[in-house]
Amino acid sequence: MIETITKVNSFLNGIVWGWPALILLGFVGVLMTCLTRFFQLSHFGHWIKNTIGAIFGDKHVTKHTSDRSISQFQSLCTALAATVGTGNIVGVAGAIAVGGPGAVFWMWLIAFFGMMTNYSENVLGILYRRKNSKGEWCGGAMYYLRDGLGGKPGLKVVGTVLAILFSCFCLLASFCIGNMSQVNSMVSNVNTAFGIPTIATGIFLFIAVSAVILGGLKRIASFTEKIVPFMVIAYLAGTLIIIVMHFKAIPAVFVSIFQGAFGLKSAAGGVVGSGIALAMQMGMKRGVFSNEAGLGSSVMVHSSSNVKEPVRQGMWGIFEVFADTIIVCTLTALTILTSGAVDLTTGQLTEAAAEVGSNSLMSYAFSQTFGKAGAWFIALAILLFAYSTVLGWSHYGSTACEYLFGTKSVVVYRVVFVLIVLAGSVIEAQLAWDISDTFNGMMMIPNLIGVLVLSPVVMKCTKNYVDRRLKGKKIKPMLSMFPDIQAEQEKGLE
Repeated sequence: MIETITKVNSFLNGIVWGWPALILLGFVGVLMTCLTRFFQLSHFGHWIKNTIGAIFGDKHVTKHTSDRSISQFQSLCTALAATVGTGNIVGVAGAIAVGGPGAVFWMWLIAFFGMMTNYSENVLGILYRRKNSKGEWCGGAMYYLRDGLGGKPGLKVVGTVLAILFSCFCLLASFCIGNMSQVNSMVSNVNTAFGIPTIATGIFLFIAVSAVILGGLKRIASFTEKIVPFMVIAYLAGTLIIIVMHFKAIPAVFVSIFQGAFGLKSAAGGVVGSGIALAMQMGMKRGVFSNEAGLGSSVMVHSSSNVKEPVRQGMWGIFEVFADTIIVCTLTALTILTSGAVDLTTGQLTEAAAEVGSNSLMSYAFSQTFGKAGAWFIALAILLFAYSTVLGWSHYGSTACEYLFGTKSVVVYRVVFVLIVLAGSVIEAQLAWDISDTFNGMMMIPNLIGVLVLSPVVMKCTKNYVDRRLKGKKIKPMLSMFPDIQAEQEKGLE
């Protein structure tokens, strides 16, 4: 049975993560960057000021709401909870182990353009969101596929089908990338570091996950806004200490990254031609796995925000990718590459690092500096990162389930989700990651089609915002594609 699943998954993975899909992913990011006139660069100061900068000076960003929506900061933390996970540690390590240091460059590149893909998803998410019977905002790729793409002449059936497919893939992905692969990483790392049996950790996680998830989005958001800043800051502090202690290796690390990226030397022992292709594929693949730009996942929680301006939430999407990949993944990569785990002249893992395997590279890097305490630190970091990812993805799965089967089905979904936590603690690790990769790709394709077709809407909304907010023009704001919601959101707009 397992062998059959592995073969089928391998076949599907080769399709959804083949070069055509990766080219589509890159093309959409480049297109949205061009259509918005390089918004992530040209308005860098503006989106920094109105995202991370606003946390310290704008009460509307962090203020808890009395209604069914969540604050902008809570939406960011919940989205980061889902994206800043094992992909930032295990995923980056795996990309370097297989694709060599050059994979890091392609991870940066896909993140740069991915900022505008994520931005576009969030803008569309706010423009096409609606409220359910409980008064909660519901938005995501399935909604702009159905109402946006499906609203185009002759594309109603196409939009509806793609929306259903996206929701099905998201539902399945939530059990894999958002649950089993994360839980598996947690229990295996805790077992390695502390010797605690995997099933014991699995039972503990079952209880811990149930306590938060069964309370709904409000409880998830309230918890993640507390844990995410703490875990990210603690992890970054640890990586910075190692990088500073090995600062003399930094120039050689960057030389190795660029040489590997452009095939100036072999990657992971391959010939030059295959080396650059492997570095590119692994960097892009793991970059998307980490920041999820293009998957249409985080837009589901961003759409639950109390924000009125679609572009404002879009800017949070830019910051999300920036924080996840440009900051966290980069520091992970630099930690591994400066620690001596990789031979920078060949791009291959050293013999000692190869023995511990790619999943434990960060543990190896930290152990080289901090001894046994370093391995414990990484085990706890993975525990927190993966736990928060499980919480964030539970909301994505809930949203997909609600779209497919109605609001009442969400309770059943959450019960099933927490039960699968136990399965994740005993499943074979590599299979869990491979299945996660496949469903990620299957979500990505319908979502990117939607963003591509609706790109003129994103461009128009961005221009509307820039004209009003930055150029001071007195024009009507573009807040929703639905007249009733547009009228409602205009009330009290600053």
